[in-house]
Amino acid sequence: MLRQVAVAIAVAGALIGGFIGSGALGGRSVDETQGGALGPAGSLLAPASPAFLIWTPLYAGLVAYAVWQLLPSQRRSPRHRAVGWWLAAIAVLEGLWILAAQLLPLWTTVVVMALLVFVAYRAHRAAFASRTGRSLRGGILLDGLAGAHLGWATVAGAANAGAWIAGLHLGGWAGDGAGVLALVLLGAAGIVVSARTAWSVAAPLAMAWGAVWIGVARLTAEPASAPVGVVAFAMAALLAAVSVAMRVVLLRGERARRAHG
Repeated sequence: MLRQVAVAIAVAGALIGGFIGSGALGGRSVDETQGGALGPAGSLLAPASPAFLIWTPLYAGLVAYAVWQLLPSQRRSPRHRAVGWWLAAIAVLEGLWILAAQLLPLWTTVVVMALLVFVAYRAHRAAFASRTGRSLRGGILLDGLAGAHLGWATVAGAANAGAWIAGLHLGGWAGDGAGVLALVLLGAAGIVVSARTAWSVAAPLAMAWGAVWIGVARLTAEPASAPVGVVAFAMAALLAAVSVAMRVVLLRGERARRAHG
């Protein structure tokens, strides 16, 4: 019962934090904090504003999970025991990141985001390690939710770190070459994560979403960078194509094995 209540409270806190971070209460939105460093022009890895629409399904997923795991029938579920605390930690860290962006130095947001990526990865791994069969609801609210948070947090974390590095004025460390290298590493990480979780698609597709909007931002707005923009689009296409194709191959193989006994 403690875990169920903790998850519900953590998700409620994340929703409140997201509401505050949007500037809906009259304060500054996140992209206006830190001198604009966390906005679309904060670094070469910053995505265009529409990328942040992903928060709507991410928060909706957290709410749906919080409600589902509160049901009496779910109280003793081994999957919730394995994943629930990690999802609660994701919600808490997302709220803390907004507070750090609003109130603390920029480097603290990088630290919080790094913790968020780590926790989301653990949640994603726990979700797949605890699977005992196929369930559409579990696939969406456990595997998919954890993976989507991981994919988006990874892209957002790169943008966050890029904004911090840009503020240090380290020359080439914030230039086109560094941006391209970062995107290549992100793409490789997305493929590895997908491969290690039965070619799951949530994490790489969330990363691809972020990469598309990085590409849009770099080719249509400042700071402009054709190399970063082109590589971002290429990375998005690669992540989506490889993860989806390999998932289809895996599922077809499983069906064939079942058909032959």
